[in-house]
Amino acid sequence: MFRRHCIALGLCAATTGLLPAWAAKPPPAPPASILVVGDSLSAEYGLKRGTGWVALMEQRLAQEKIVATVINASISGDTTAGGRARLPALIAQHHPSVVVIELGGNDALRGLPLNMTQDNLQAMTQAAQAAGAKVLLIGMQMPPNYGQDYADRFAALYGTVAKASKAALVPYLLKGLTDGPDTRQWFQNDGIHPKEAAHPIILNNVWPAIKKLLP
Repeated sequence: MFRRHCIALGLCAATTGLLPAWAAKPPPAPPASILVVGDSLSAEYGLKRGTGWVALMEQRLAQEKIVATVINASISGDTTAGGRARLPALIAQHHPSVVVIELGGNDALRGLPLNMTQDNLQAMTQAAQAAGAKVLLIGMQMPPNYGQDYADRFAALYGTVAKASKAALVPYLLKGLTDGPDTRQWFQNDGIHPKEAAHPIILNNVWPAIKKLLP
């Protein structure tokens, strides 16, 4: 009598080797996916394939046994306007759980209005968040020969966007490369694009923020 009663309630499943439906384990969550939307600094400009910081991030994920896929959608020469135009299709295709936005440097090199750059970054951040992704903004800085006021306002806009949208922020991608006694050792002949040896430093600038966003 008791056994019939407990089976009816699903309480004897452990002794019979069966699990009631309510005790079944939920299916495992899909692996995280990281979408990087950047410019030449993330697109391995002038480097061997597989040596840029995005490729190194894939290796770091594997080393730390973090299951995640990385989609590098970076294009050399891209601007925030280009990234904004491309992002909806990238989100629809890849359904990322994390979106890394590394854009703006080419805007500044072209002297584009700062309010346009900020608006584009804000729109990209909001679009990614609306799709359920976490966002990491990666900031850039301009040398003072562009005018100190312009350089200061450009550097500050990343923090403004991150604060307004509650996105994660790496204030400066090239920290440790442009503030030393001999910056030339880290850059290619154009003085803009980092050499292969610089990309582990770039990854170290980005990695702590990336790791915090992963499930």
